[in-house]
Amino acid sequence: MSAEMDLDLRQALILYATETGTAQEVADRVALECRRIHIRSRVLSMDTYSEEDLVSETLVIFVVSTTGSGAEPRAMSDLWNKLLRADLPSDLFEDVHFTVFGLGDTAYEKFCWPAKRLTRRLEGLGAHKICECAEGDEQHILGIDGALEPWLETLSKSLLELMPLPHGLDILLSNQTPPARVLLVDCSNPQAATNDLLDHDHDYGLATVKCNTRLTAQDWYQDVRHIEFDFSDNVEYSPGDVAVIHPIANADEVETFLSQMGWGNFADDLLEISHVHKDQSLPDHLPRCATLRTMFGRYLDFNAVPRRTFFRYLRYFTSDEAEKERLDEFLSLEHADELYDYCFRVRRTIQEVLSEFRNVRIPMDYIFDVFPPLRPRQFSIASSPKKNPHSIHICVAMVKYKTKLKIPRRGVCSTYLSRLRPGHQLRIRTLEGFIRLPADSDIPIICVGPGTGVAPMRAVIEERIQQNAYNNTLYFGCRSATKDQHYASEWNQYSVDNKLVYRVACSRDGPEGVKRTYVQDLILKDADRLWKLVDEGGAYVFISGSSNKMPAAVKAALRHAVVTCGHREEVEASRYILDLEKNGRLIEECWS
Repeated sequence: MSAEMDLDLRQALILYATETGTAQEVADRVALECRRIHIRSRVLSMDTYSEEDLVSETLVIFVVSTTGSGAEPRAMSDLWNKLLRADLPSDLFEDVHFTVFGLGDTAYEKFCWPAKRLTRRLEGLGAHKICECAEGDEQHILGIDGALEPWLETLSKSLLELMPLPHGLDILLSNQTPPARVLLVDCSNPQAATNDLLDHDHDYGLATVKCNTRLTAQDWYQDVRHIEFDFSDNVEYSPGDVAVIHPIANADEVETFLSQMGWGNFADDLLEISHVHKDQSLPDHLPRCATLRTMFGRYLDFNAVPRRTFFRYLRYFTSDEAEKERLDEFLSLEHADELYDYCFRVRRTIQEVLSEFRNVRIPMDYIFDVFPPLRPRQFSIASSPKKNPHSIHICVAMVKYKTKLKIPRRGVCSTYLSRLRPGHQLRIRTLEGFIRLPADSDIPIICVGPGTGVAPMRAVIEERIQQNAYNNTLYFGCRSATKDQHYASEWNQYSVDNKLVYRVACSRDGPEGVKRTYVQDLILKDADRLWKLVDEGGAYVFISGSSNKMPAAVKAALRHAVVTCGHREEVEASRYILDLEKNGRLIEECWS
């Protein structure tokens, strides 16, 4: 067999499922490792892959992130549900070799659960694991790279055992600069630049800003907005779904960055983007032709905190010996703490790093390798389609803080949203969320949504009231009753009208020295009532908000109700709560 035929057989499918884009970046790195050992890769998001084809694959590498408190990413849901079918034979994937890299955070419950469950299910269907699966932990000093880099070495060795190198081919050096994924040349068709691919994506509807109102008090430290978007036609979504918005970077910041890079004089030249290496992904909706100003305004993120691979590219592109030495230290495992202190701990941005490594000259063809994509952001919808058939509401906290270096920082999307005025138009799509209302509207619901976690709860409660279903309970948490009690007038009016039981914990309003009250404390106080709602009434429980300690504390309070009011042992109570989750009666819509 010829070497060329050998290469045709050396193929891998890399399937990723991501919410924030990190799993996609990891999939690109896996593809680069495969390229080093002359394996051709196809890199696809799970939601763009036909699940029926999986049985005919010979080698599949899965890269799977974790959402909320242990759920699979939305992009994985269809594939996962098909794999769970009870009628699948145990030898379905007997010809498939696979491995899995999971992404998660050990600070939260159910670390890398989607990756663990996928591994078990594939083995249960006869697939052969080529090497031990690995789990990247954001809490590691190197972030997910702490597990990824050693796993890539293990993966490479396992792949070479499975598919030895053809005669005459050598493994490519890891310190060799990989070729750029694109080629940028002067655009031969200026008309192409006017085609905004987002305008032609039928999943996105044209929305007009109706209002952009601050919910928190003007003198409060946090700016939380209620924003309404109107659509000319009915917009289809359900309570618990999310709105997807593509931010645009601040024009002044883009100008400053382009000048800093020495690209300001030709920032408006139209360039054709030719995708040369298809095993490396490009930002969604990227047009065929664009200017550098457009690329960094809409598709590439120079305000992100860089990952370790970014510093590897800086090492490729600096001519200064002192910078090379410093970058070598950053990239060595022995000095991992130095990179952590310099970049990750203080959340130094790409632009700030580049301002210090002044001898780095990034070739323009490499901008899609060096800079991460400017990702769309997802926001829980805070309105009911039954009450608002032509509009979507969101409740958003503006990201604004000072780093450990005392540098003021604003989120790219926060800056974009804060400047939207009535009449402004943009494209928005909706994605299915995790919340499912009971089919029987007589069944009670219990909503727990502190802070902006109240957004999907507002959608749920509006929907229920439109259905004349009034057995609703809301636990809301904030710091101050007068400063950040979002939608307080609505909840109080529903309460007066006997359409809602409203319980609010204002953690900073109590006297100094007294223990603060949080939503879980109110749940503990209401244990008897909640036990009757859940056990006798079959209530559904929805938890939404930051996936830090809150979801676990709320479930612990519910477990306490099972023990004290249901007279169960701790082990039985834990099983009771797990059964609620398995049966879809306890649902979390949480984010990190």
